[in-house]
Parts: sequence; structure tokens; C-alpha cells
Amino acid sequence: MRNSRPGRRGGTGCAGERFRVFVIIGFAVVLLSVLGGFAEAGGPFLVLVQPAEFIIIAGAGLGALLASAPKNVLQKILAKTLAALQGKTITKATYLSVLKLLYELLYMAQKEGLIALEKHIESPAESAIFSKYPDILAHGELVAFMTDTFRMVIIGGIASHDLEALMESDIDTQHNEVKKPSQVLSKIGDTMPGLGIVAAVLGIVITMQAIDGPAGEIGKKVAAALVGTFLGILLCYGFIQPLASNLDISGEKEIQVFEVVKNAIAAFARGFSPLVCVEFARRSIPAETRPEFAEMEAHVKEKQ
Repeated sequence: MRNSRPGRRGGTGCAGERFRVFVIIGFAVVLLSVLGGFAEAGGPFLVLVQPAEFIIIAGAGLGALLASAPKNVLQKILAKTLAALQGKTITKATYLSVLKLLYELLYMAQKEGLIALEKHIESPAESAIFSKYPDILAHGELVAFMTDTFRMVIIGGIASHDLEALMESDIDTQHNEVKKPSQVLSKIGDTMPGLGIVAAVLGIVITMQAIDGPAGEIGKKVAAALVGTFLGILLCYGFIQPLASNLDISGEKEIQVFEVVKNAIAAFARGFSPLVCVEFARRSIPAETRPEFAEMEAHVKEKQ
């Protein structure tokens, strides 16, 4: 089973909100450093403008990406890339919303009985409780995880440790799915230097056809060919691999939300009160986005 690891408390919370533009800033630093160093050495920028080399590398890379993954994974890569560029991430506000939603559901189950939850878990989109949290409702996998698990609690006849094992199995499946976009993107990044060599070799082939020409022209053609190798390596290590790493970390953050939900429901199945259940959940939130207990208690008990 996956265990939540405790960490030191860090400040007031939303670290993700403070670093929303770091992906774009990082890419800008890469470009400025490479091009700035090239300019400092006296390199002419125009020699780097080689549309043919870029078409070969980018086109072949895109084709390899389309051939390497099914449609749903490609869609996730696009969606997660856009989210990374926009700085969307899991914040303390996200966790507070999840904790409040869980508290409302568990409080209702305690006061009105489990059967009162049935209408909410069968039609979350029409639920008066779920509809208060549109951001969570938009996360279909998380809502399905909640409703499927609460359905098992309502049905009954399942021990708390078996329920927890069932949730762990679901989370493991979600974890495997959420890692696919970063894994595919990382493999495509690994192909970029090779595709750069392909572009360079094709450039050398063209150069060899003009081998009896002026030395200056041959030099320009060789330089153009080498730009292909440069582009392939730069795209791999300066852009695609860092982006893949970002998507991987983002995926781990998504899975942590499932862990939070699991800990709350597992605690409820063992007979704890709603507030204690959300405290179990709060303890599994990463330190940089974990609310203090008093803040969490005030938030979940706040009337909407």
C-alpha cells in the first residue's frame, strides 16, 4: 500500500500559486542563455534560421508522437501541457474545497444516515452538495472515485480494511494512467537528438552534392546541417524533457488528492466522526499546501 509521508510544515500554503509562470520563465531562460551565449561568441543569428531542419525534426517528432500513443493519451498530453503553461496546479484552496465537500457528505451520513447520501452519489451533477464545488465536479475521475467508494459504504458488508484495499487498487490504476502523458512525452524527447542527427545527415547529403563548389558555400551548407543536431539536442534537454518532468510532478499532485479522499472515507468506515475523518485527510496533504487544523476546521464548518 502507498503510505503518505509526513513533511515539515511550510508557510501558509499555496506554493503553486506563487510559481504559476515558472514553466514559461524556464523556457525563456533556456532560450536567452543559449542565444545570448551564441551572440556573445560572435555567432550570427541568421545561421540558426533553418526552416528545413526545423520541419524535419518537428514534423518527424510530431509523427512519432502520434504513432506512439492512443488518442486519449494524446489528448491528455495536450491538456496537461496547456495547464502547465497556464500555471494551473493543485493549491491549498483545492484541498480545502475537497475537505469541505468530504465533511458535508460525511456529516450528512452521520446525521441523516447513509441512505441520505444515495441521491448525491447517484447524480453528482444534480447534487446540491457537489454543485457547490464546480472545480471538483469537473474532475470526473475524482468524483467517480468518491461516488463509487461511498456506494460501497452504503451497500455495506465490506470491512474497513477491505474498503481501503479497494481504494488503493483504484488509486494504483489512476496512478498508472496519470503517468502515461509524461512517459510518452519523455520518450519523444529522447528521440529529438536522433532526429536532429537525421536532419544533419540529410544536410550533409545536400552538401556533398555541391562539394566542388566554393569553400564558402560548402561551409554554409555544413553549418546549416549542424543546426539540425543543435535543434534536436536543444528541444530534448531544454524543452521537452523539462516539460515531461513537470507533467510527471503534476500527475503526482493529482494522485495525492485521491489519497486525501481515501483517508477520509477509510476513517469514516472505521467509525470516526466527520471532523476526525477530514483530519485524517488533512494529514496526508503535502506540507506546502496543507492548511492548519484551525483553518481547516473553520472552513469545513463554514456555512455556504
